[in-house]
Amino acid sequence: MAAMAAYDGIADWYEREFLGRQADDPDPIGVDRALRDLLGVGGGTCLEVGCGTGVHAATIRELGRVPVGIDLSAGMLRHAQGRLPAALADAEHLPVRDGSVGAAIAMMVHTDMPDYPAVLREVARVLRPGGVFVHVGVHPCFCGGFADRADPRAVVIRPGYLDGHWTKASWTDQGVRDKVGASHWPLPDLFHAFLDAGLTLERFTEGGSPAPTVLAVRVRRPGDVSERR
Repeated sequence: MAAMAAYDGIADWYEREFLGRQADDPDPIGVDRALRDLLGVGGGTCLEVGCGTGVHAATIRELGRVPVGIDLSAGMLRHAQGRLPAALADAEHLPVRDGSVGAAIAMMVHTDMPDYPAVLREVARVLRPGGVFVHVGVHPCFCGGFADRADPRAVVIRPGYLDGHWTKASWTDQGVRDKVGASHWPLPDLFHAFLDAGLTLERFTEGGSPAPTVLAVRVRRPGDVSERR
């Protein structure tokens, strides 16, 4: 519930100021590029887990899909109105039937979810056989709690990567993490969570520089691969 309260408190700032800073470069760390690359063109419903203010709905539509979303924050969903149909719901208990969704995405939200492995199990449950899930998240190796990006030419890695902890530590007070915190998942733990949910790893990409800010992964529920590109 801490994540919900925190995002409710910053929803207006997130929509108007945080997203507003991206006016000159709408995709500064390659989040949209990763989504387009790994999700690809398709049809049918695409469920966004943790849709927030719904800023990725336009890309989903451009890819030929129908966006729907869930989020735990009523404040963020207030800004999502008009962008996509969305419901107030817990990602660990998706209000979706078993095997009913052909595609799902999670965009820069896994550090907001204290039990992301449980979320992935829910994603695997609602995906139909052959359905695809795209995870685009903060890069585990350079998460803000221990990666200092104050110098744009380099990233200073501080102790803490292997701890797997929740923290509000951040190198900047202009971002989200110092306000809502982050649950950190080291790279092996993150990849094991996909595998333990019964999902098959397919493709990967990174975004941001000089060290990547984003790690994106495409996985699939085993079965008839009707969504394969």
